[in-house]
Amino acid sequence: MNLPNSMRALFVPVTAIAFALAACSSPSDNEASTATSDKSSSVAANGGLPPIQPADEPTRGGDGTPIELAALGEADLAGARLKGELGCSFAADAATPPILFAKGNVATQDPARGIVKVGDTIAPIAVTGGYDAMVDGANFFSEGLQLRVALTGAAQGGGESPPRPATLTLNRDDGARRVIAGLWQCGP
Repeated sequence: MNLPNSMRALFVPVTAIAFALAACSSPSDNEASTATSDKSSSVAANGGLPPIQPADEPTRGGDGTPIELAALGEADLAGARLKGELGCSFAADAATPPILFAKGNVATQDPARGIVKVGDTIAPIAVTGGYDAMVDGANFFSEGLQLRVALTGAAQGGGESPPRPATLTLNRDDGARRVIAGLWQCGP
C-alpha cells in the first residue's frame, strides 16, 4: 500500500493506540465471571495454590534403557516383611496396585523402609526420618536409583488417609530420568 508520508506518520501511532486499547479492554461480564469462578474454585480446592497437572514422562537419558516399575502384588508386600506403625504407597490411580510401598514409625529418625519392583526384581528403598518424613512426599534411595515423591495437589476425598495427587520421579545412577503421575496415600 502506498501512503503519503504524512499518512504513514499517522498510521503507526493510530495502530499502536488501537492495539493498546484492545489489550486493555476487559472481557464481557459473562466471560469474566466464569473465568474468575473457575480459577477461584480450583485455587481454593488446592489450599490456595493453583493446581498442577502432573503428567507421565518417559525415560530420558542414561544408557537408553527404560526405567520400568511393576505393580507390587500381595506376595511382594508380604515377602518384604516391612516393619512400622504406618505406611505410604504410590499408585497410578486408586484402582491399581501400588508401585512403591514403605512403612515407618512415627516420631523417630530411624529410616522408613519400603520396596519397589524394578522389572521382576524387588528392590529395597529407604528414607531417614520414619513415617513423618514420608507424609508430605519423600526422597527414597535404593541401589542405583533415587525415587522422589512430590505432592502436586490437595487430598482427594475425606477420611483418615485420603490419597493426594503426586509425581514419582525416578533418577538412575547412569543419568536416566522418568516421571510417573499418580496418587500418594499415607496412613494405617
